[in-house]
Amino acid sequence: MVLIPLLLCLSALSAAAEQVVAGLSQNRVSITTNFDGSEILIFGAVKRESPVPDAAELDVIVTIEGPKRQVTVRRKSRVAGIWINTDAVEVDAAPSFYAVATTDPLGDVLSSTEDLRHSISIPRAIRSVGAPATIADSETFTEALIRIREKDDLYQLLEGAITLREQTLFNTSVALPANLTEGNYRVRIFLTRDRGVIDAYETVIGVRKAGLERWLFSLAHEQPLIYGLLSLVIAVGAGWAASAVFRILRS
Repeated sequence: MVLIPLLLCLSALSAAAEQVVAGLSQNRVSITTNFDGSEILIFGAVKRESPVPDAAELDVIVTIEGPKRQVTVRRKSRVAGIWINTDAVEVDAAPSFYAVATTDPLGDVLSSTEDLRHSISIPRAIRSVGAPATIADSETFTEALIRIREKDDLYQLLEGAITLREQTLFNTSVALPANLTEGNYRVRIFLTRDRGVIDAYETVIGVRKAGLERWLFSLAHEQPLIYGLLSLVIAVGAGWAASAVFRILRS
């Protein structure tokens, strides 16, 4: 009876033997009218109370996840010579941006069980349940969503992008594209040995519109009537100015 709590205690000590100490080059990204993307530098070290274990090599995984949204994925089929939407699946929650960086190929540093537990790989980060019974291949819709967002650099798998020195210091960088969604971006760092997670660290990057972009966004959502009238005035003014310039050029 005494051995059980003792074993649990030893297990907890082993799990806490190596811990992540990390930082980011910036924890806030401002989206302005000339925003063309940004790059986040992620760096850190492994804190230990004892020498480096002689067990399997240490590996590091970093994920950056944007706000999750519901997405409708449609499939087009050719009917009577015309391409039309024939099937649709609603993906319950898909990150607007998702990047996974690793020290080695993901399959070599993380087991499928740990991936299922922590939702680290791109497919595991997407939640899609309850597809219509008439659609037997609902997983192909999720695969299509991943392909589309990978093409737009919104989903990134960066295997081997983390540099790990002496199993202690690590660093990597992740490029954020220009078409970011506003919100909080969750950053997670995992330490793994023998494809199992031994420690994890989490922080947040705030992505917000700023300057004129923020003012227009707030006006459109908080004062839609004023925004509509202002847009109308600008359109009329631009049309009048173009007409005046055209008359001057003709004279």
